[in-house]
Amino acid sequence: MTKAIDAVALPGEPTAAAYAQRPLRRYLDATRPPFLSVTVVAVLIGLGGVVYDGIAVSWGMFLLASLGALLAHAGSNVLNDYYDELNGTDPANTARLFPFTGGSRFIQNGVLTAKQMLRWGGLLMFGTMIIGLFLLTRGGLPLFWLGVLGLILAWAYSAPPLALNSRGMGELVVAVGFGLMVPLGIDLVLREALALLPVYAGASYALLVAGILYLNQFPDLEADRRAGKRHWVVRLGARRGRWLYPILVLSAYGLLVLGVWAGPLPAWTLLGLLPFPASMAAAAILIRHAESSPALVPAIRLNLSAAMAHGALVAVGLWLAA
Repeated sequence: MTKAIDAVALPGEPTAAAYAQRPLRRYLDATRPPFLSVTVVAVLIGLGGVVYDGIAVSWGMFLLASLGALLAHAGSNVLNDYYDELNGTDPANTARLFPFTGGSRFIQNGVLTAKQMLRWGGLLMFGTMIIGLFLLTRGGLPLFWLGVLGLILAWAYSAPPLALNSRGMGELVVAVGFGLMVPLGIDLVLREALALLPVYAGASYALLVAGILYLNQFPDLEADRRAGKRHWVVRLGARRGRWLYPILVLSAYGLLVLGVWAGPLPAWTLLGLLPFPASMAAAAILIRHAESSPALVPAIRLNLSAAMAHGALVAVGLWLAA
């Protein structure tokens, strides 16, 4: 049984009453499906590299590997909610901008209990491991170690004793996990060999994914500080920390240009530069309103859209160059 505490829910947030007639749907929504698009784009980058190199695609293996990546991301989202409930971050977050920050609110609003979320997150991770074991016939030992590292990072991102996001390593974890490991894993399953192309292709996207996390931490700054989460927005404060975001953005797009100029990436991937104005618009809003949470909603939307569009356009560029 979940504890109904719907009175604390803000408009638009999930409540126990809303799921009374659809108890199974709450488990799907607890994974925060819209944010799984980050993994979908990373998967497309991995596929793009294989197509670019002229390798025949096993679509069955591609779909299975993609499902494994999505389950890992979903499980990570659910477990992050569980551990942010334990450390007090989400319960104390009154400045949240749902659905972008402050967690899914499934525990706090009584939709699922903390134990249910823990079991659900564990089940999703177990599904990832089962798929990963099957895919070892394609990726071999490199895929095994890539999968082990991915599961460790998904757990250690918010779980004690490592709690990497609380130690200022959250941006690194999401950049490596979504921007590099997912494209590399998809490429490895389809190519059946290690290659550097997915790393080159995913590098700029990795930085923009790190930027999603970084910007989304500004509204949660005070709640995270009180909970002892020492990520970089907390360490620097809003006024100083706002300048790091444009550095991340400029580095991401610069890395794409460098990849084309140095040779690993085809010129068609410069399509990924098209969302640059949206990223800079998000940076301008953050610089102006870093200490005003409600004013950051347009910046968060622009940031998410630009990162997704950038990754998708890099993938399209690889396909067009094939």
